[in-house]
Amino acid sequence: MNTTPLQQVIDRVRGVYGSWRRDTGVTRMREDWEALFAPREEIALSHFTLGGVDVAWVIASGADASGAAAPDADSARTLVYFHGGGFRVGSVRSHCELMWHLSRAAGCRVLGVDYRLAPEHAHPAPLHDALAVYRALLAGGVEAGDIALAGDSAGGNIVLNLLLQLRDTGEPMPARAVLMSAWTDLAATGESYQTRAGADPIHQQRMIQSMAAGYLGVAVSPEDPAVSPLYAPLHDLPPLLLQVGDAETVLDDSRLFAQRAQAAGGAATLSVYPHMIHVFQQFMHDLPEAREAIDEAGAFLRDGWH
Repeated sequence: MNTTPLQQVIDRVRGVYGSWRRDTGVTRMREDWEALFAPREEIALSHFTLGGVDVAWVIASGADASGAAAPDADSARTLVYFHGGGFRVGSVRSHCELMWHLSRAAGCRVLGVDYRLAPEHAHPAPLHDALAVYRALLAGGVEAGDIALAGDSAGGNIVLNLLLQLRDTGEPMPARAVLMSAWTDLAATGESYQTRAGADPIHQQRMIQSMAAGYLGVAVSPEDPAVSPLYAPLHDLPPLLLQVGDAETVLDDSRLFAQRAQAAGGAATLSVYPHMIHVFQQFMHDLPEAREAIDEAGAFLRDGWH
């Protein structure tokens, strides 16, 4: 039976998530996630530690699998990327193709961050790792204006919390940030958790709330502005691009955040892609919308460099 590329992607995702049960261990979940997002291209990863955190350079060169040329990345421009995965799964490896294509589109080098994961390392370990990496870049002589941030889902949460922390401590801010299906509300209160429940093959409200509880524990409220950027004061942030799919339960996390950031005087651009699912950008080989979104992100980042 013929199906659309989007439906084929949805079936693959459901095949993984549908196999997980309450007693599925985190090791199995991580292995399944890595298999789902195994790169189809040969991506060179240069692993090292920065600020005590495991990281890797991903730098586009040559051409991608479609033959599209990748101009040499400007080593003076650094995009720091935080992967998604509900703070429990995901890695630089699972997101290396997405980072490679962002490097191509933005003409920069990308630094992927393998921050510590729950349940072994719950809140605030990922934010501490993000701060350590960013501060180490500055200490190494990289100018804040030559740095941009990006992240998807839980990684988008880390990006926004990092920006809020830098603002509140008076530290230099990066030039821009790209947020893909960002998880801004760990309490999962948006209407889209009901209106998009039937369309979203990945996230349902109860699942989101369970992931948040596993990350935060009982001592931290999911509505605490320190963990859910949607509830924080949003003044004095750098320009933001928020990309989200219209079929996501997490849609309102981006939509409401963009509205509140704009109301606070910020430059927050919201791009809602019709019919798209959570972090659809990872399916750049299957979905033209994914390639369009990556190019949009690249253009946004290029406009922000010094």
